[in-house]
This record gives sequence, C-alpha cells and structure tokens, in this order.
Amino acid sequence: MNYLNDIKTLIEKDIVLKKKHRLIEENSILYTYFEIGRLIVEAQGGEIRAKYGNGLIKEWSKELTNLYGKGYDISNLKRMRQLYLTFQKGGTPCHQLSWSHYRYILPIKEESKRNYYINLCIKHNLGIKKLREKIKNNEYGRLEYKDNVELLTENTEITMKDMIKDPLYIKINKNIDKLSEKALKCFILEKIEEFLLELGYGFAFVGSEVKLGNSRCDLLFNNYELNCFIVIELKIRKLEKYDIGQIQHYMNYIDSNLKKDYMNNTIGLILCKEGNEIVLRYSTDNRIFMSTYKLLKEKEINQ
Repeated sequence: MNYLNDIKTLIEKDIVLKKKHRLIEENSILYTYFEIGRLIVEAQGGEIRAKYGNGLIKEWSKELTNLYGKGYDISNLKRMRQLYLTFQKGGTPCHQLSWSHYRYILPIKEESKRNYYINLCIKHNLGIKKLREKIKNNEYGRLEYKDNVELLTENTEITMKDMIKDPLYIKINKNIDKLSEKALKCFILEKIEEFLLELGYGFAFVGSEVKLGNSRCDLLFNNYELNCFIVIELKIRKLEKYDIGQIQHYMNYIDSNLKKDYMNNTIGLILCKEGNEIVLRYSTDNRIFMSTYKLLKEKEINQ
C-alpha cells in the first residue's frame, strides 16, 4: 500500500471540493445580490424612480448592516441595484465573474465598454488586479474597432478587429535613450506573457527570428481563436509602403510552407512607431493590420 499516494489523493480531492464550494458560493452570492437589487428597484417604484430615490436604501441599510454586517452598507446596496438594472434584460449576470469583478465593471456606463471587459475576464480568466490594470490602461479606448462590442457566447466568431489596439503597450524596466528594433524585440520577449495578453485572445508564441526561406521574421504567433498564424514585424519608424510588401512575402511563405490545410490564411501585423494613413488606405490586402506601440515602465502601470 502506497500511503503517500493515498495522502496526495486526499489532498487533491479536498482542493477540488474547496474550489467547487467556492464556485457555488460565488454563484449564490451573485444570484442573491441580483435578486436583492430587483426587490430594491420594485420597492422604489420601478427603474425610473429607482435612479433617484435613495431614502429607502439608507433605511434598509441600517437594519441589514446591524443584522448581517457591513456587506449590506449603502454603497453595496446601490451596487446590487445597479447589478439588476444593468443585467435585467439578460437574466442573471455571468457566473464566471465574481462579485469583486462586478464592483469594478458596474461603474462603466457604456454597454459596449462594459461588455469588452467582461469578455476579457472570461477569455483570460482575469483576476481582480489584472482587470483593474486593464481598465486603468484604457484597453477598450485603444481598440481600433470598438463599436457595439457584444458579450461573447459559445457561437461567437472572433476576428482580428475585435482584438487589435492602437497603441499596443509594451512593458519595460529601464530608461531608453535610443531604441533599436532588436531592443524593442528584447523588451517584448522579456515580458512575453504580458505581451500575449495585450495582443488579445488566443495568442501562443511560436518564435522570434523564424526562418522563412531566405528571410527571418521578427515574431511569429499562432492564434487558436482565429485558427491561423500571425506574423509581426517591428519598426521603430513611421510605416512605409515597402513594409506592406515585406510582410506580404512572409505571409505568403507561411501559407505555402507552414500552414496546415485546416488553418485559415496568415494574418500580418506591422507594429511601428508612427502610422501612415495613406499607406494603409491604398493597401488592398485585408489580412494586414497596423498598430503603433507605446513603451510603459512598470511603475507607470502600477501607479
């Protein structure tokens, strides 16, 4: 009898059980708070009147706080009301997010913006700290195409337009006087996990300086959401027309030599210091995207 293995099995069962209980507890909390919000709105006379009358909340808060603790203070009861008003049309809020997530999402009034951060939390399994960082860094505001973002479902098809941001933030940990393309690539590789999150959903790093015939591309990724390769070229200057031809060459080589039959055509992203509207306007290849970058020191992000 292997007693150590039996001990490990018991511990692992306990870990799974605790996770299951935490999930059940979170779902119960969200359902309870949503229903409390509904009752508050109904007691205040409906949605229109609920936006203005807080006297009832103050009165109920005193009694509920005395009975059940500070979790039912005025601020939290207002959040519960907002939770119901925000998600009443779709039923209960998404159970994949915790109440702590919603405390930072509920103040966002624009539905499209709110949906974007909910989608981020679900797709990346974001904790509270990462969510706050992304809201602070205005990730939604940096989306190149951000109109009418809807909540993701199992049948939602994601495109590159749903992810690409301008500028892309690149984390660094030192002062830079003069930047080379090699240094820029090194900064990205040093913080590759953060860069993958910054790029969007479903990115996996393939390699840097990947040989493509007689040339080498700067960065190569695979994306399981888009089911394709994504090649990135780095430029520390303004976008020029010959950059389009260069990345097209890489994309065509990958499609001919690396892409599997079940994969979609390769996407190209040119990451440069400054955009060039004229070059993009007359580029007829809709597989090519452009974004600029901004270097951010760690202390700028964490402030």
